[in-house]
Amino acid sequence: MWFNNILETIGNTPMIKLNKITKELPCTVLAKVEYFNPGNSIKDRMAIKMLEEAEKDGRIKPGGTIIEGTSGNTGMGLAIAAVVKGYRCIFATTDKQSKEKADILKAVGAEVIVCPTNVDPEDPRSYYSVAKRLPKEIPNSFHMNQYDNLANRQAHYEGTGPEIWEQTEGKVTHLVIATGTGGTITGTGKYLKEKNKDIKVWAIDVYGSLLKKYFETGEVDMKQVHPYITEGIGEDFVPANYDMSVIDKFEQVTDKDGAIMARRISREEGIFVGYSSGTSLQGLMQLKNELKKDDLVVVIFPDHGSRYVGKVYNDQWMMERGFFDVKTFKDIVSTRTSKRLVTVEPNQTVAEAVDLMREYDVEHIPVVDGEGLIGSVSEGGLFQKIFSNPEIKTATISSVIEPAYPVVSFDTPVERLGGLITKGNGAVMAKDESGNLHIVTKYDVIHSLAK
Repeated sequence: MWFNNILETIGNTPMIKLNKITKELPCTVLAKVEYFNPGNSIKDRMAIKMLEEAEKDGRIKPGGTIIEGTSGNTGMGLAIAAVVKGYRCIFATTDKQSKEKADILKAVGAEVIVCPTNVDPEDPRSYYSVAKRLPKEIPNSFHMNQYDNLANRQAHYEGTGPEIWEQTEGKVTHLVIATGTGGTITGTGKYLKEKNKDIKVWAIDVYGSLLKKYFETGEVDMKQVHPYITEGIGEDFVPANYDMSVIDKFEQVTDKDGAIMARRISREEGIFVGYSSGTSLQGLMQLKNELKKDDLVVVIFPDHGSRYVGKVYNDQWMMERGFFDVKTFKDIVSTRTSKRLVTVEPNQTVAEAVDLMREYDVEHIPVVDGEGLIGSVSEGGLFQKIFSNPEIKTATISSVIEPAYPVVSFDTPVERLGGLITKGNGAVMAKDESGNLHIVTKYDVIHSLAK
């Protein structure tokens, strides 16, 4: 058996039981892992549906141009379809989105326009406005408009919903989705509730989005809107794809908690997921007290972690935003009672170096001259030399000098330091904000991780 083209592989994604993170929950939790779609996200489903519907009624003709405002994943689905069907693609996205998403779109032939995030939707610079303007300027082009195009939710009513019902043999009790355009949760939820009206549909939102407030009050409250980092979910308006009657509850999750949970899913469950997957599961965990033993929960994992290697999976990016407390080189140094760096010069004797090691209880000493670091001496290295030639104690350091220790950033995570310290290289060094050098050894790393 084979497929005639890549579009035929969309859908029928696997359902995978979560075992470690959800062990504190009383019920079974299954993840619908949507990165098995060819574009690595759930958006492939509605992208092809929107395009096919536009083709049917003549809104786009052969050789035309697909235009869309997208955070990346919808664009990928449309771009793949464009390759197969022979269309040009132009996508407007925001500067909030990961660079990887834009690069991936370009890799499959799309043109990408990056727009500012922190402007109102009506602002001519917003990606919403740019996507609306371009069809007026480009002949035979069509703005897919995933937010208000009801083919979006229809794709999930026809595909995602039936798959979940069949894969759980109709036993699903809860559907949990981090929601943005509203297509996935409305379409999937509508189908499942038609099968069993008692199924609970929980929407997971992000702080900074107005959707939760709108769901609860029917009010579009722009005071709820503020910048957030989470990608692909939340809105500062209410897309037409929403049918709030399908949804039973909205739960909000912080940028930090969603990012941390995404990393946990990858490391503890072995499912390399994107940012909003972490948000979805975190939202479920916040609602754990509403679950019972016999519940069968389905959580949608929308996309793949490769879209976020420069953000959520980048330690530096996470630390800069205060998203997790990572011990660093700086943390190790700050706990020391003495900040003095013990050094020797190349013209000093081996005996002097040994005396310094004994006095300050250190095993590794950097060798410095007027130019800075030029090498090192270690207790292990000197022991071997003195054992084979006791007279070497009167020799100069320059005759027994070992390679200099690597110099790293002062905020390098402790976990990374462990990989830099080897049998032949027993320490690493870094400069603080004032330019002063500090040293960290294997013992320091082990001691810090044991705390």
